[in-house]
Amino acid sequence: MGVWTLDDIPWQDFDRSKLDPELLRLVKAASVVEYNGGAYARHLCRVFDDDPEFQNFARRWGEEEVQHGAALARWAALADPSFDFAAAFDRFQHGFHVDFDSDRSRRGSRAGEMIARCIVETGTSSYYTALHEAAAEPVLREICRHIAADELRHYRLFYKTLSRYLVRERLGRWARLRIALGRIAESEDDELAYAYFAANGEAPEYDRRRCGRAYASRAVALYRPHHVQRMVAMVLKAIGLKPNGQLGRFASAVAWHGMRLKLGGLRRQAG
Repeated sequence: MGVWTLDDIPWQDFDRSKLDPELLRLVKAASVVEYNGGAYARHLCRVFDDDPEFQNFARRWGEEEVQHGAALARWAALADPSFDFAAAFDRFQHGFHVDFDSDRSRRGSRAGEMIARCIVETGTSSYYTALHEAAAEPVLREICRHIAADELRHYRLFYKTLSRYLVRERLGRWARLRIALGRIAESEDDELAYAYFAANGEAPEYDRRRCGRAYASRAVALYRPHHVQRMVAMVLKAIGLKPNGQLGRFASAVAWHGMRLKLGGLRRQAG
């Protein structure tokens, strides 16, 4: 497990007067996604079936992801006593399917799998940092602080494994860039939209476009330029490019502008 447990969270400091209903919807969705981490860990152990060093890390990573989900779910139940996490997670598992039984990476190689994992940890560490800074409720802030630190540590460990496999597989920068961009594009797939639907129960049937807009309009609004700058630096490092300097500044500016355009479009659609 990680360096913290649920007992380390100051649940007694929960302050209902500082709740933000918009953040509560995001937390409910995040709880089911994080709690599903154990399934991803089992898949990674299949892909790296002859690498016990990585398998040990993958199992610990999965346990920590499950703990993230449990912490977020417990907070959501404090904020909304009607929230039924077990039912929400069951809906999510039945509605969002990934082939976790495969022993082959969707990225074509083990190094490619580690690039994809680095991209995911880049997104989650930045997201929980942004959520921590946006929240006023003290218990949620503490949970997000712990999760963001975990996700950054996970990135470093996945990057360490990536470096080890690049020695064998010698994946070039262009190939690494394609994998990274492909994984970034997958953030628009059903997982987050369906998690939002399953956890919030705001409609009887799943509408991907509506749920995707509802989730993204709230999530994207959390980000500030410094979050995007760090996110871009981590992506560039995973690709094998210099994270700082002119390229990093240019890429950060483009990414920030793109996020603001996306948020504007989402708000116009909602209007």
